[in-house]
Amino acid sequence: MSAREKTQFICQSCGAAAPKWAGQCSECGAWNALVEKRPLTPRSGNWVTTEVADVALLDAVPAENVARVSSGMKEVDRVLGGGIVPGAVVLLGGDPGIGKSTLLLQVLARVEGHLQTLYVTGEESLSQVALRAQRLGLERLDLPVMSETRVEVVLATLEKRRPAFVVLDSIQTLYTDSLTSAPGSVSQLRECAAQVVRYAKTRNCTFVMVGHVTKEGAIAGPRVLEHMVDTVLYFEHDGGSRFRVVRAVKNRFGAVNEIGVFAMMDEGLREVANPSAMFVSRHAQAVPGSVVTVTRQGTRPLLVEVQALVDAAGGPAPRRVALGLEANRLAMLLAVLHRHAGISLGDQDVFVNVVGGMRIQETAADLPMLLAALSSFRGRAIGNDLIAFGEVGLAGEVRPVQGGEERLAEAAKQGFRRAIVPAGNRPRRSFDAGLQVTPVARLEEALAAAFETAG
Repeated sequence: MSAREKTQFICQSCGAAAPKWAGQCSECGAWNALVEKRPLTPRSGNWVTTEVADVALLDAVPAENVARVSSGMKEVDRVLGGGIVPGAVVLLGGDPGIGKSTLLLQVLARVEGHLQTLYVTGEESLSQVALRAQRLGLERLDLPVMSETRVEVVLATLEKRRPAFVVLDSIQTLYTDSLTSAPGSVSQLRECAAQVVRYAKTRNCTFVMVGHVTKEGAIAGPRVLEHMVDTVLYFEHDGGSRFRVVRAVKNRFGAVNEIGVFAMMDEGLREVANPSAMFVSRHAQAVPGSVVTVTRQGTRPLLVEVQALVDAAGGPAPRRVALGLEANRLAMLLAVLHRHAGISLGDQDVFVNVVGGMRIQETAADLPMLLAALSSFRGRAIGNDLIAFGEVGLAGEVRPVQGGEERLAEAAKQGFRRAIVPAGNRPRRSFDAGLQVTPVARLEEALAAAFETAG
């Protein structure tokens, strides 16, 4: 007698598996999301097939450059790695109302004269799409649109019209008749996305799929959705800001962590030509607790302002708050400051913020973070003509970071006159703008150089 067939319960929100039913998913916390699913019984017999695949030597495979088509927006081309790649599948996620549909409608308006396009909406009616186009000043746009949620009908229409660029808004609204689960469930998402990717690769058609996000900001549904596509883009913005950042977290045809910067206007999203000016507030006079650094977002050097506020702690446990930076790294750097510079902030609350809502995920912000904190603690402004970058190690050394000369060139272009950089990033050339570069090897040297001429 065979053993009882085991079943699993799959969460329809995150795709996690559980051995038994529960009211709440232990992974994502969703309520009443577990659905029973029986595993497929493997076929018995020999798994070896008589079919064999061709095997090629890597040296014999020609490395062909990927042909790209411009989207008509430089910031979109940058985040895509140079333009639209035929046959690529792009997943775009972001909070509701952040501007995903607006951006894609503007891109479609610009590529319509160069590519056969189609806009498929499952969340809005055609009249709502027409109203948005009118609001964006695109009322004379000859753009084919379709309101449909059944993936078989969508693919049959694509097979008849053969467009080269398709927008699916959104992938969570699509469903297939081959499954009985509701649209947006894990099984529906996986199957619909698989059919879309299969069509894109066989017909060399580019797809941009809009994805919903969870309250944590991740794309809703199983993570396998991100693995199936070629590019994953996220819309980011600070709550009260009109600026929007599109960041590439995965790109098979370009650099990851590349960003495109936009400003939300009445007529839609407008590209920001000089994003460094957006994240740097050039004060009329130098103020304590403010240091400008140069971060790298993909291949782009970008100036951002790091601000710190150090104040006497109001309780027995001083607070360490970092917005746009890693809080654990802030606590570690303050310990390095105490150990190797003899400056203790153990009885002080330390708040650090990156202006403009930008997130810095690299260690180049270590040195400016410490300089800003010490500037606020001492009440002495460092100067608004100075930039600094560098990683600070636990031994008190200032370590070099990637792209030193590109960072310095961007700082010189923006009019800065002084720079404190790691000794390993000492430039091999001089800058025409007269940027004075001070290389340092230790944290103590960096502090002395920063406050040498400070008021």
